[in-house]
Amino acid sequence: MKKNYRITTPMSQVPDAEEESLLRFYDPANEDLTFFNMVDEETIRLGGSPVWYFKYLQSETNFDDVYMENRQKAISSDPILVNTHYEPKALEENLTEFGIELSNEQLFIFNHSYISRKLGRFPIPGDVIKPKFQNQRYEITEAQEEEFALYGVYHITCTAKLLRDTTETLEDPINQTDNLGEQL
Repeated sequence: MKKNYRITTPMSQVPDAEEESLLRFYDPANEDLTFFNMVDEETIRLGGSPVWYFKYLQSETNFDDVYMENRQKAISSDPILVNTHYEPKALEENLTEFGIELSNEQLFIFNHSYISRKLGRFPIPGDVIKPKFQNQRYEITEAQEEEFALYGVYHITCTAKLLRDTTETLEDPINQTDNLGEQL
């Protein structure tokens, strides 16, 4: 008796797709997707919080090949006021072997089409968010798409960590340097 394993058994032919049906869920041209997106955008606008969004300005000339990151992070000095949903958390002060560490990881939820329209691009790690009513800044570490209702992407969830730089650090002008660290 021959045993059938996934790697030795040939795949059976996949049947052709059935004819189109009016009851089928997957329909990228469905106008209901636009309606659901508008409802989600309005829900975040009405129930969310305003935040100042500082875009991270990527530079190809300051890229460090060893650490695979930019040497200096240039943040836009012109913030964009956007609406988001998030739940403010109190700062956690954890005692570790290195001393007291402040940790505060936040989740910011944006409507996909709204934030893409306001920024002109998708949120990326390195962008900075400052809630309008708090004196704290958060740096986005991860941005991912979520909420795939009826095959539409409605949310972008950004994970952000507390930014520990001072305002003066963020406002310092960036000096151009060569590969050896000498100022140009």
